[in-house]
Amino acid sequence: QVQLVESGGGLVQAGGSLRLSCTVSGNIFSVNDMAWYRQAPGKQRELVASATRGGAITNYADSVKGRFTVSSDNAKKTVTLQMNSLKPEDTAVYYCNVEGFYRDLREYSAWGQGTQVTVSS
Repeated sequence: QVQLVESGGGLVQAGGSLRLSCTVSGNIFSVNDMAWYRQAPGKQRELVASATRGGAITNYADSVKGRFTVSSDNAKKTVTLQMNSLKPEDTAVYYCNVEGFYRDLREYSAWGQGTQVTVSS
C-alpha cells in the first residue's frame, strides 16, 4: 500500500504565497513521477505541475508558469509545490499524484486526499 499525506493548503489573499507538500510512505521501491493536479468547483481536474524522471524534468500548466515551482526530494519521498503571486482563479482543491514501483517491481499510482487552496480577492 502507498500512502500520501498532503499539507499546506489554506486561505490567502491575492498576491500571496502558499507551499504545498506531499509525502509518500509505504512498502515502495521507488518514486518516479510526481505531479500536482487541481479541481475547482464545477470544473474538471487539471494538471498543474509535474516532476518526472526523478524530478529532472518539470512541466507546468500555462496558467501557472512563472508563479508556481514544483520540486521533489526522492530521498525524503516528498514533492512540494511553491505557489507565488496567487490569484483568485487558483482557488481549488489540490491533489498530489505519485507513480513508481513497489519492491516486487509492480507499478503503482496513488493520489493524495486533497488540500483546499482558497485565494481571496
